[in-house]
Amino acid sequence: MKHSNTETTATNQSILKVLILDDEVDFTEELKEYFENSGFIAYTANTVEAGFEVLNHNDIDLIILDIRLPGTSGLDVLKKVKSQYPAIEVIMVSAHGDMDTVLESIRLGAFDYMRKPLRFIDLQIAIERTQKYLYMQQKLAQIEEKHSLITKNIQASIGRHFIGKSPQIIKIFELAKTASKYVDVNVLITGESGTGKEIIARIIHYMGPHCDNYFGAINCSAITESLMESEFFGHKKGAFTGAVFDKKGLFELCDGGTLFLDEIADMPYMLQSKILRAIEEKEITRVGDTKTIKTNFRVIAATNVDLESLVEEKKFRLDLLHRLNTLHIHIPPLRERTEDIAPLLIDFSVEFSKKINKPIKNIDDKVFDKLVGYSFPGNIRELRNMTERAIILCSGSILMPNDFTLPSRQSTIPAKQSTRIKLVQNEIECIRTALENARYNQSLAAEFLGISRYALIRKIKKLGIIIVKKEGEE
Repeated sequence: MKHSNTETTATNQSILKVLILDDEVDFTEELKEYFENSGFIAYTANTVEAGFEVLNHNDIDLIILDIRLPGTSGLDVLKKVKSQYPAIEVIMVSAHGDMDTVLESIRLGAFDYMRKPLRFIDLQIAIERTQKYLYMQQKLAQIEEKHSLITKNIQASIGRHFIGKSPQIIKIFELAKTASKYVDVNVLITGESGTGKEIIARIIHYMGPHCDNYFGAINCSAITESLMESEFFGHKKGAFTGAVFDKKGLFELCDGGTLFLDEIADMPYMLQSKILRAIEEKEITRVGDTKTIKTNFRVIAATNVDLESLVEEKKFRLDLLHRLNTLHIHIPPLRERTEDIAPLLIDFSVEFSKKINKPIKNIDDKVFDKLVGYSFPGNIRELRNMTERAIILCSGSILMPNDFTLPSRQSTIPAKQSTRIKLVQNEIECIRTALENARYNQSLAAEFLGISRYALIRKIKKLGIIIVKKEGEE
């Protein structure tokens, strides 16, 4: 996605509608002529009553408001406007302004403050700045319609937006919609760490007819092998030390719903046969019990590892792979769908601007250019973390390129090459790149990748990555 750095005008976006509210008729008529010659739609009002009549019947974007009006203060009008029409931006003007008035108007929500007599060049600069902000606000308001592929109800269910505009992500969404219709079909989701595999799994569940039933998620690498069987199958009271009551397992809890197995490649080999049998027979037995329990569930599994290579190494069962892989959805890394970077960045900016309570009014065009050239080894998770950090570091209300700190040495993997190499090789390369960029500081490398330090250590061990520091590095 390319964002040009050209001036924002009415020719490349919706026409700006301006109301000039001032008791000087000559002033309002002069500004109206200026705005109309500039391609805007302009309205005039010389009294507060006439001004609000215009507001009641038109979608105004910007008000040029005099600080002194007959019978009232422009500051009182400003308060009323921002209360009733919070989306409208206001530029205050006055021939008698002082610093206290300026500060008060800004505090009440004015976008800018100008002294009379106005110079058209100054007004043009202010309008362009205001219009660019308004355009940004319009883009943010339209982000769900244009780039969010799911409804607000689905967003509320999964707790996250699903943003994108690239052909790849639209195709993935269509596959997810198809999968959601067939509740008995198991799905395997593959992709690098941080690409959003669990979000796809939740979309499949919550768009389907069983959306009101349980969605159970388990990370197969985060639970010890000794406890994993109990987590899946449940246990009978007294089955082992610490089993002080009967417990339902995930297979039982997900009856009529969905069981999401994240990082399925890390499931112990000895447990895989039991999982396969439960999936095939839809029948389980709790640990320490003899009674069988019927349960009907759909399985969605996810991995960032090439399972076929694990099958060849006798680390993953081929029959389980076939059972899980009825429908396969692969999520490409962010560097292969750079069109999604801009809408994701805008969405994250809105999210963290509200969370941190630090208004961000615009994003400099050069930010998008900078990020499109980055390889994003941590994918969407890394972009999300990067955006949060940028907003915290931002000194103003506009995100600038220097707010985004990228590793000094980037590794950009060509798209054609990356589609040919296996997932496991790609993950190893990303981890090595992150370690090099972080000068082998594991905490910093984990931050680049968007994972915890402990997860990084597990992956280094699991993938057999040998860390060879270059000469001169600590």
